[in-house]
Amino acid sequence: MRNILITVMMLIVVALIFTNVIAQDTTGTRARIETQGTTTNTALSTLAP
Repeated sequence: MRNILITVMMLIVVALIFTNVIAQDTTGTRARIETQGTTTNTALSTLAP
């Protein structure tokens, strides 16, 4: 029973870390990657005629 409780608590911690670090709307890793991708696509489109 104790092992199940620890496992569930660890899954909750992982879910909270994911939502706070990866999936945050403006400062999360996903938002930063999308911003860099958009910037790179814009720069590449100006190079090609």
